[in-house]
Amino acid sequence: MRGNFALCSTRSMEDYVQRVAYQLETFPDFHTEVKSGSYIGKLRTLVFADGEMEVEVHSSLRGKDVFLFANAGRNDQQLSVADSKMELYHTIDALRRAQPSRITLFEPYCSCSRSDRTTRRNSVGLFMHYKTLTTLGIDHFITYQLHSDKSRTVFDPAVCAIDDVPANSLLEEYISDNFIKTMETLEQTVSEDWLFCSVDAGGESVARTYARAFGSQLMIAHKTRNYHKANTVESINILSDSPVQGKTVWIVDDMIDTGGSVYTLVKELKKRGVGSIHIAAIHPVFSGPAVSRLKELYDAGLLESIVCTDTVSCPPDVREAMPFLHVVSSARLSAEIIMRIHEEKSLAPFFEPFDAWNYLSSMKLFI
Repeated sequence: MRGNFALCSTRSMEDYVQRVAYQLETFPDFHTEVKSGSYIGKLRTLVFADGEMEVEVHSSLRGKDVFLFANAGRNDQQLSVADSKMELYHTIDALRRAQPSRITLFEPYCSCSRSDRTTRRNSVGLFMHYKTLTTLGIDHFITYQLHSDKSRTVFDPAVCAIDDVPANSLLEEYISDNFIKTMETLEQTVSEDWLFCSVDAGGESVARTYARAFGSQLMIAHKTRNYHKANTVESINILSDSPVQGKTVWIVDDMIDTGGSVYTLVKELKKRGVGSIHIAAIHPVFSGPAVSRLKELYDAGLLESIVCTDTVSCPPDVREAMPFLHVVSSARLSAEIIMRIHEEKSLAPFFEPFDAWNYLSSMKLFI
């Protein structure tokens, strides 16, 4: 077991880190002295009149194992992506000067992971982020579901350890508990009448993960983009060996940004006569017209529900606008990861594929 540790957060995740701390304190093997709350580090961000900033550390972190939570996506403080990133970099510098034993950055949603395409004349946001983080001195980077497998190759594990933890299991458990509920439904309905559909060809592996988890069928959507304009979809083709008429379709992806892809896909699927349509996505980014687009689909009876996690904040106005939105907490998973690292245990269990049969069978033992 490692020595003392501390939880810290930038302003973007102050509420989230409190929920993680609450979950940590429910673990029976947590130390009494830790339960006093002294393990939550106190930081202060100063913003000057000209927009420059400094971050101050107001807790003793010398020799401690620091877990820093940060997020550059939508947040309760309404900080921009640029301000959130700049605060993160200042925070790491301040923490390193406080002389902890190591710094683990926990960024549940890594907003720049979408910028991982390397061509001759473009910047690569994820590479820039990684270089800045490692130069400032982080030792370990943890996130939930980077945008692609290629994104992980940016990180050199000899310089900075990385754990890209798949958060699909959170959604798969929630779907099992709230949409399937019984083994009978899983065996008689899901395996025959459900289809899991990727938003594009690049998301096939994610959709296949869901299909295997529930023993269901797979469908792939192939979208054509206009690469001269961001967040645009020109057309979508559906690839499936199974009939889709009357089936329940789950569109799965790592995130919903502007909602353009799922908006076009839902309409295309309805033209083909599918029954009900649901969406499961890890990160509820919901940029620009996303909320209005998704609400339009719901009001028109084309979309039944969206299941996502809380890696990006969903404030009350978003939840009120989308009563069909189900937000699954990731705080417990984050707390479990911290505990296993603190106890020098492997994180391998978090990478094991979800199996709905085993999950629902085990639930019967508690009924």
